[in-house]
Amino acid sequence: LCEAFLAGGEESYRAVGEQLARIARHYRFDGWLINLENTLSAAAVRNLPHFLRHLTAEVHGAVPGGLVIWYDSILQNGVLRWQNELNEENRVFFDACDGLFTNYNWKEQHLERTRGLAGPRHTDVYVGVDVFARGDVIGGGFDTDKSLRLIRQHGLSAAIFAPGWVYEHLGEENFLQNEDKFWGSLAEYLPTHSISTLPLATSFSLGMGTSRFLDGKEEEVGPWYDLSAQEIQPLYPEREGKLTSSCCLQDAWCGGSSLRVQGTIPPGEEHVAVRLFSLQMMAPHKLFLTLLYKLEGPHPDEFAVSLELTTWDSGTCYEGNVTSLPEPNGRHHPRFLPAPPPRLAKLLAACNRGSNGWTSRCYELELQNCSLRDLSLLVSRHQPSPRETPFTCLLGEVRVLDAASVAASPPQVQNVTASQLWWQ
Repeated sequence: LCEAFLAGGEESYRAVGEQLARIARHYRFDGWLINLENTLSAAAVRNLPHFLRHLTAEVHGAVPGGLVIWYDSILQNGVLRWQNELNEENRVFFDACDGLFTNYNWKEQHLERTRGLAGPRHTDVYVGVDVFARGDVIGGGFDTDKSLRLIRQHGLSAAIFAPGWVYEHLGEENFLQNEDKFWGSLAEYLPTHSISTLPLATSFSLGMGTSRFLDGKEEEVGPWYDLSAQEIQPLYPEREGKLTSSCCLQDAWCGGSSLRVQGTIPPGEEHVAVRLFSLQMMAPHKLFLTLLYKLEGPHPDEFAVSLELTTWDSGTCYEGNVTSLPEPNGRHHPRFLPAPPPRLAKLLAACNRGSNGWTSRCYELELQNCSLRDLSLLVSRHQPSPRETPFTCLLGEVRVLDAASVAASPPQVQNVTASQLWWQ
């Protein structure tokens, strides 16, 4: 098939490129990885760079931020031979698209040569890392971080292949814990994608579960899987074994899971802050925040739970108005609202709808000239103690809303269409 449309001439390969771009737009793909692992004739390989260039242009036009990546397979003469690097044999394809995904059996000298040849496009080279560690590789499995460390030292990007190793090799027992362990070992080398727009709303559902929950009540019992029901996930921090967060399938506010936060408040300290989300945006003048949580353990009444926002520019950022003093260290603690403002009662019903053991809270915060940095959970103890105090808290829902957008009349919905419906 590849031989046919590439050797068929310009009309043929342009038609294929246009159709692939339409498919990407319709199904909301991020783009295409082009992996042709078969030998091509001289006529076909001569048209291959032209096809890649045309496909890249079409995808850029159809999908905002879309990419076309070439896999390290065929050489410029049409021979199938993996190089494990960017070199003069495959550079023509790299030059025709957005990036190169290399094969997996590389060594540090491959990275050195690749960095030199890629020049300013060094981050467009995605060095392949096979988590199954097949062949002669630097590291896989729980040693995948060894590969990532070398890749980052040379300023290159990474393509992590087959992270399903966690389930396929280790099995379903302790899967979620093993999954957190695997990605946690790579966290140092993976960029955090900050949230840059509001509203921020999540129930922490993974889009799967052993039960379905609604308003804190178990509605259905039995396993389910629906990635379209997945919601924004937090940073999953771990601090020297004193603070961990993990998925809880046994209880949730909505969906299939909640976020379990466990840790200890050190001796003599009043509270600990658990970083949930990285933010990168200018703060609106006024924010509304809602929180649904459940404290577990023998003494839940010993603790208080709230939200904390931090900002970048503590010297010019003011809480309330410009006559206020800047908050130390850019830390802001939103004001608790016993009930939502009347005009927002329906949207902010979480302020007073806690049930089935869940507690609901609503807050507001006014800021001037502030750039948001982090959203954290603050767990405090009511009484000081010379001993460590362990706690466990389930988070069922968090929302951060721009008050102006909330108060505005919603736009009229027009030309509604629906497809792929399933009635139950």
